[in-house]
Amino acid sequence: MAVTTTAITVVPLDMAWDSFDDQYPGCRHAMSTLLPALNHFEFQQNPLFARVWVTAADKWWRRGPPVTPLSPEQAIALMTYTMKDMSKEFNDAVCAAGRSRQQYRDKFHFKALHFLLTDALATLRDARGPRCHRVYRGVRGLRFEARRGDTVRFGRFASASLRKQIAQQFGTDTMFQVQTCQGVNIREFSSNPSEEEVLIPPFETFEVTDVTREGDRALIQLRSSGTFSRYSCEWLRDQLSGDRLCVLSAGGTILTPLNLLYPPDIPHGTPYFPCQP
Repeated sequence: MAVTTTAITVVPLDMAWDSFDDQYPGCRHAMSTLLPALNHFEFQQNPLFARVWVTAADKWWRRGPPVTPLSPEQAIALMTYTMKDMSKEFNDAVCAAGRSRQQYRDKFHFKALHFLLTDALATLRDARGPRCHRVYRGVRGLRFEARRGDTVRFGRFASASLRKQIAQQFGTDTMFQVQTCQGVNIREFSSNPSEEEVLIPPFETFEVTDVTREGDRALIQLRSSGTFSRYSCEWLRDQLSGDRLCVLSAGGTILTPLNLLYPPDIPHGTPYFPCQP
């Protein structure tokens, strides 16, 4: 439970059980194949996501895409995440979407972005090989509390920097010094490359190795200890159980793009809608 002091909210650092933490094991190809249906539907449901995506895509193509193992959609998703105002709203939703399957299904309109970010980080890890980073994360307005030896997660896509001075610009009420082995350097895909950002996925677990206090401020040191997810290919499970997306073809036929790995060739901009049970 969060406790508010004069200017700082004190919150426990724990396993973030309400987080939506899917790693999409064994279903990344299926999700990628079906992504156009989900993306178009969420653009209709989430105007902020649609607007920022267009801005990020324009910035990405104007910059001149580097040689990368990422698809354009994966790269633009990373750019979208780093755009102003997007990461907070997105992460607020991620932190609550795992409360229940219904919460994820009905209230979380960042399913496509969550998958693309997770998939992009996995693709970059696979391409670059296993490596760990020592990074820093600064937080303003929140003082996290933890005990040495605890196992914790951020439960969000946590932005950190390779440079402590940059992390301190985002706040010093809690400073994290983190050894991450799932986090990935996304500098070349960021709208702010000078931040030298390493993006840590919500499912990485950490051991708390040290906690110190300096007045109202906290310094917490974390060491990667693995991964943990409660959810597994949740969106595909929903589709198979009947909560599907459909599209009306030019001939008036209702098509479901979830039969299963090979959706029909649907023109860009065709509206998607929930299928009737």
